Amino acid sequence: MSYRLLSIHAHPDDEASKGAATTAMYAHNGHEVMIVTCTGGERGDIINPAMDKPGVKENIQAVRHEEMAESVRALGVQHKWMGYVDSGLPQGDPMPPLPDGCFAREDSMKVATELIEIIREFKPHVIMTYDENGGYPHPDHLKVHEISMIAWERAGDPEFLPEVPAWEPLKLYYSHGFVYQRMEMFHNRLLAQGKSSPYGPMMERWDPHLADIMSRVTTQVECSDYFSHREAALRAHATQIDPAGAFMATDVSTQQELWPTEEYELARSRVATELPETDLFAGLEGTD
Repeated sequence: MSYRLLSIHAHPDDEASKGAATTAMYAHNGHEVMIVTCTGGERGDIINPAMDKPGVKENIQAVRHEEMAESVRALGVQHKWMGYVDSGLPQGDPMPPLPDGCFAREDSMKVATELIEIIREFKPHVIMTYDENGGYPHPDHLKVHEISMIAWERAGDPEFLPEVPAWEPLKLYYSHGFVYQRMEMFHNRLLAQGKSSPYGPMMERWDPHLADIMSRVTTQVECSDYFSHREAALRAHATQIDPAGAFMATDVSTQQELWPTEEYELARSRVATELPETDLFAGLEGTD
């Protein structure tokens, strides 16, 4: 039986760094997979020096839309924009206020209602989103968590937005795309090969709440056959992914050898399932 998976993200490129191989695997195995991107990434920096050239920053929204389209093709999934404006990542002391009209300052119930409409149209059995820390505390990631949880609670309520037939998703996962132990393995392999590693500085400044994220993981999906799709999706976001950076420092074959899974936390479930899991659709047998 085929199922439907909805993966909710803040910016274009998030779908490539969080759960990409999983979504590609399910899509290529005959399930329906949709990526929802809440913002256009308009305030994202150009991280790849090769893309810091005339005509890119001035047309960043169009460029990032093109990159997203290429990523979607690489993964073989469906895609929907929500159309909100990137909030940017505030920096400074004191922290500057978020800009007017940005996603993080939108009314959460309003945005969640729009997400509920998407859920009721697509009818996902499973939702993938960010945890209460946003994966990392970018204001748009925190907003994604907030609206996802509202939508999880309200999408199946026939009295909420009664003009659109209700749909009740059965499982909700937090995607844990950044695992310290995985990065440490990649770091040690590069050093053993006598190569320099970009992971060292990242490990030194690792966010404390992420340090033991594996203790929260309930579900590891073996999807190594689709790591090449994940890499293609990452490369599609040429403004955001530096080929010399950490995302590309470990080749696909080494990733397949050392860490062949992607990690999730079953945060909510309306069906019985046995933990630990190896499949986001575990427990759905016999459901419509």
